[in-house]
Amino acid sequence: MKVFHFVAGSLLVPFALSPLSIAVAQESTGATLDPIVVTATLGPKTVGESLASVTVIDEQSIREKSPSEFSELLRGQPGVTVSSSGSFGKATTVYARGTANDSTLLLVDGIRLRSATSGGASWQYLPVELIERVEIVRGPRSSLYGSDAVGSVIQAFTLSPNDASKGWVEAGAGNFNTREGSAGVSVRSGNTHLSLSGLHKETDGTAIVTNGEDKGFHNSAGVARVVHELDSGGEASLLVLQSEGNTEYEGGDIDFMLRTVGLRLETPISDYWNNAVQFSESRDETENFPTSGTPDNYDTRTRTARWDNTFAWSVHELALGAEFSSDEISSSQDYAEDSRTNTGLYSQLRLNFGPTDLQMSLRADDNEAYGKNETGAIAFGHSFDRSHRVRLSYGTAFRAPTFNDLYYPGANPQLKAEESSSVELGVSGHYQRWFWDAAVFQLDVDNLIAWQPGSSGIWSPMNVNEARIRGLEWSTGFEHDGWRSDVALTLLDPENRKTGKQLERRADRTIRFDLSKQLGNWSAGGTFIAEGERYNDRSNTDLLAGFATLDLRAGWNFAPNWSTRLTMANVLDKEYSTAKKSKNLNYISAGRTAMLTVRYDIQ
Repeated sequence: MKVFHFVAGSLLVPFALSPLSIAVAQESTGATLDPIVVTATLGPKTVGESLASVTVIDEQSIREKSPSEFSELLRGQPGVTVSSSGSFGKATTVYARGTANDSTLLLVDGIRLRSATSGGASWQYLPVELIERVEIVRGPRSSLYGSDAVGSVIQAFTLSPNDASKGWVEAGAGNFNTREGSAGVSVRSGNTHLSLSGLHKETDGTAIVTNGEDKGFHNSAGVARVVHELDSGGEASLLVLQSEGNTEYEGGDIDFMLRTVGLRLETPISDYWNNAVQFSESRDETENFPTSGTPDNYDTRTRTARWDNTFAWSVHELALGAEFSSDEISSSQDYAEDSRTNTGLYSQLRLNFGPTDLQMSLRADDNEAYGKNETGAIAFGHSFDRSHRVRLSYGTAFRAPTFNDLYYPGANPQLKAEESSSVELGVSGHYQRWFWDAAVFQLDVDNLIAWQPGSSGIWSPMNVNEARIRGLEWSTGFEHDGWRSDVALTLLDPENRKTGKQLERRADRTIRFDLSKQLGNWSAGGTFIAEGERYNDRSNTDLLAGFATLDLRAGWNFAPNWSTRLTMANVLDKEYSTAKKSKNLNYISAGRTAMLTVRYDIQ
């Protein structure tokens, strides 16, 4: 579906950025409702000031929806398509603005989390129950974050210390013999705040292919956070997240473990200079046990040191920083290399001239495996009044070849990094009770890496393809008198420029509608998602049909500090597929699922 001619003419129609937010402005005369985000510019700015296309999913929305997987929060959001190999902890791929899974960067509390072998994030293993906020920043951000920030940067924030709550306990059960329990505690002593939270969940699962056997999943996870407020006005913090368990698939099962550890020190040097240092380590480890064959493992570890400096004068800001990271892998496979390092230097200038904002950023990366890459971005924004703004941006980005691309048996150590350029035009409005936002964009990618047979007939990765992705993102939402709604529409034209075919597994159109209502001690809501057809293969001969699903939910605060919630996903029991195992065998959804939970909050 070629949509760009339509979307270019539709830009000025008032649709909205989601009102899900981490901060709400005061409901006073002339005030606007504009979320505060940190991912887009490395510092707290409103969505409008960030000059980017941003969706924020706040704690209230996450708790209301009570999703069973992190990817359920992302599905159908502006510019985002999700593909999975079945339900309950099965392999999941996120396509942001039509780019590949390894072209979307996942951060957890500022720490990069992904597999260095495959390149993509293990979305299916991130425990959504321990997440309190998500920021989705669409468009290139390599000039701030380096490799892989091509289509989007998605940052998940784990549960943080809360002075208003001392803890909570929750238990739940559902069909497919699903059960889960979670708990958390928050303690403060002087300037030091400690929070601990954990969960365990398991399910017998359901068939993930037609006429297949049930495939289970179990997961144990925890988050520990210590924050100490310094007398100077800064703070020191320590974060540990770990998620581990087992998931069954068609042909075996996998033991997995995700872990992030981060130590951050933020101190003001003067009234005009703020300094922050962060040391972190992330791990993505899997051990595969096929029903036939030999077990294998893929363990990756990334260690990072980052130094950020922000200089402010009047209403302008200059950010300068450096980042050093090392990737290490350990595997039963014989990789030609098992480590590499990367050094990055970046700068970002933010200027404000009354109603007009200008941002410029530049970054240089030097990787011992694939060489040097320079990326940059420039963005212009103008506010017509307190509510209406237009933005125009251009940016470049790159995706590094993975260890699989470079060093796996049969790989190609001469690969270049994928490189992209993107242009975007957007308009938005932010008011006391509602938002609207619309954006059109075009993304061009060169040196796309694809595995294909060479002259000798042996498959290996090569820089052979080019892609052009055009699209429209359109969203709106409001909050008033206990009502809360969000609508998001995406029209996408993801084209392989070499073949003229649609890029595989990307839906060409999606729409999502969320609605909820608070009625005293009761709450109710629902989510409707519809996705268009997509192709499972590059040659566009294997079509996956479009589908629509409806989720419903209800909550009841039945006693002081006590609450219960019932969620029903895919109420109409629709069987649908977003990927195939083989030409004649689809991965299928779980069908109708239900979950009942009871929670006690300790005040």
